[in-house]
Amino acid sequence: MRNSRLMVFTSLVLAGILLTQFNQIPNLDKQLVQAKADLKQTKLSHKKSETIVSSPQSQQDHVSDSTKIATLFVKIFSNQPTSSYPDTLKGMATEKVINELTQTFAPSVTFSDKAHYEVPIVAIRNAWGSDLEYLVIAKSDAQSVAYTITYDIDEKLVTEMSRLSLKGGFDNEK
Repeated sequence: MRNSRLMVFTSLVLAGILLTQFNQIPNLDKQLVQAKADLKQTKLSHKKSETIVSSPQSQQDHVSDSTKIATLFVKIFSNQPTSSYPDTLKGMATEKVINELTQTFAPSVTFSDKAHYEVPIVAIRNAWGSDLEYLVIAKSDAQSVAYTITYDIDEKLVTEMSRLSLKGGFDNEK
């Protein structure tokens, strides 16, 4: 009698443990899927880092080409009428950036027919990764304007842009 009670008790404990384990399976499946996604992302990030470290010349070429494109982008939109932005900037910037330039930046900056803007300063803020960040200053006889530009190497487009106020040595606005 005592052995049968012990066997029943042991069987109930083992059944409880087994039931608990079966209830954990969906959570473990979710954790497995998340771990696989994290591993895939980590491998991709590691491969990208490995590529940058193993081929700094390649990254330097990307930065050099991107700097030229950012400079050209600012020269084009600074010296063109607002109405031509959709045509002249297509393929250089996202639609969002072109719309922002047309609606926000252009009316607040005087782009007259006589003013010609040069781009004397293009400073890179972040040179690693697929998004390069630049500080660009466009300067004419009448005013200087600073912009921050984010250029996506993978898309080969300007994806973000904002205008900054200038103080000090560049502040020659009347």
